[in-house]
Amino acid sequence: MTQPLPALARSFTALLCSAALLMTAVPQPSHADDDGPRKPRIDCSKPKNKTKPACKPHHGISDDEIINGAYWLTHTGRHHEAMALLRTVEDKDNPRALNAIGFTTRKLGNVDGALPYYARALALEPDYVQAREYLGEAFLAKGDLVRAQAQLGEIAQRCGISCASFANLEREIAAFTARQASRG
Repeated sequence: MTQPLPALARSFTALLCSAALLMTAVPQPSHADDDGPRKPRIDCSKPKNKTKPACKPHHGISDDEIINGAYWLTHTGRHHEAMALLRTVEDKDNPRALNAIGFTTRKLGNVDGALPYYARALALEPDYVQAREYLGEAFLAKGDLVRAQAQLGEIAQRCGISCASFANLEREIAAFTARQASRG
């Protein structure tokens, strides 16, 4: 018996979401060089927030759970699966989702395609330092040290020089500078 295509697509999406959530239940390697998934901006356990887009379930899964699952898929090199999962996010203006889409797009090799996602995430949440970190890394990938350093300065203003995003981007800038110096 064959299922109609839309039903098959929904089944595949539910299966992919379930697999991604299982990934978050399994101990993951420590990533001391990243902030990891941020806590939801909205407490979905409160009755007053149940109707907000970030708390609405997709086949029983919220946007924040989808973003967290996609985060781990991306950080394990499963970029295409992460992107497919991110396409199921209901709230298309969720800064975390936009940042994750930008990160995954960049990891798929499309740095220019990632930039608008970071810009939109930062337009919605200017203090989102992880988006600034990833934007700085994208600028480095394009060879734009000045704009990467500008993002490092923005991060320093927002969370200081001891936060993970500052340390991560500072390390990437130092590595970029060392590579440039070794080329002569």
